[in-house]
Amino acid sequence: MYDATPLYDRSSLDGLESDIRIVSQTWFRHDRHKSVENFVCALPLAYFGFDTHDRYAGSTRYRMDTLFRVFILKEFYGWEHETALIEYLECRPVLCEQLGLESVPDQSTLWRSWHERFTAELRSTVETAARTILIKAQNTDVAVLREPERRLSPHSDEANEPDLNDQSILDEAATVADHVRGTLLVAEND
Repeated sequence: MYDATPLYDRSSLDGLESDIRIVSQTWFRHDRHKSVENFVCALPLAYFGFDTHDRYAGSTRYRMDTLFRVFILKEFYGWEHETALIEYLECRPVLCEQLGLESVPDQSTLWRSWHERFTAELRSTVETAARTILIKAQNTDVAVLREPERRLSPHSDEANEPDLNDQSILDEAATVADHVRGTLLVAEND
């Protein structure tokens, strides 16, 4: 898809968010897929170019895709601090292995990764991805770790924005497309 369309390239966060939305929706429809943690471990990220969103220049111990997955878990649980995430991972060696962690990062490494290594845009994508995954899981009756906020973006005002499902988004996109077509026809006739 990334090679076939000029809309996204391999470092497009919008493309990544779109992929996560589509893949998670399909994943949780399968009867055997009942865990958001398993989804995060299986989420295909090898194609994505994290380098654009990595503010560290030198070599590092933890890969960006691994940290991306770890921070999605942190968002799943709504943990404010890295300590709870570390304690959780330390008790789950199988999960750590699935995430690609040879060892659990310490608190300062996770804090620096989130606040200094990840760009603000990538942090926002982590938050959006976690919320999207929780919503898609919940929509198929998969137990979720916490009630996800149902909003379109981290900056939207939930009280003023409707809870849009995929069909209403498509309907709105059709309205916008019709408007654009009409504008183009008027411009051609002028």
